[in-house]
Amino acid sequence: MKKDIHPKYEAASITCACGNVIQTRSTSAEMSVNTCSACHPYYTGQATLLDAEGRVDQFMKRYGIRKK
Repeated sequence: MKKDIHPKYEAASITCACGNVIQTRSTSAEMSVNTCSACHPYYTGQATLLDAEGRVDQFMKRYGIRKK
């Protein structure tokens, strides 16, 4: 590696809008994010799955080959 061309890789803190602080390492010392794993609905179990039953049939009826 060439000397004096790479950014410093140092300790960093990531702050979420919910107040959660994550300590890691990065080339940026501080970062702020809107959503983290502590408040994201997918990770907290609050996410709801959309019912996709019949979507393929609806697509095939509209654009695909018709069944005989």
